[in-house]
Amino acid sequence: MKLIAMRGAIALAIFSGGLCLRESSQARNGSVETINPVNVADARAVFVRHCANCHGRDGRSKTTKGRQTHARNIADAGWQNDVSDERIFNSINNGRGAKMPRFDKKLSESEIDQLVSYVRQLKR
Repeated sequence: MKLIAMRGAIALAIFSGGLCLRESSQARNGSVETINPVNVADARAVFVRHCANCHGRDGRSKTTKGRQTHARNIADAGWQNDVSDERIFNSINNGRGAKMPRFDKKLSESEIDQLVSYVRQLKR
């Protein structure tokens, strides 16, 4: 019965277009979470504040600092297809080498989950 209800929620989310499905820390425990448009705006604001300086607002890393640090083009469809949500989450949470800082002390898990979903929307 729960599976039928979840399928209905997924269909509603897909049909409405106002919501998007994403894997979150809760999804690792078997639940599915949705982001409403308000949270997407919040995720965009967090991305602009913490990520856009290197990755650019469009995710393509065509900023001065992005070129200097060789920041990844996170909008690249090939990379997006090859990387898991968990890996993106871990990269944000733990940082990547000396050039990408860790955000585990600056952002909550929920904010990082929202960033993962936002990064997925940058795919080109």
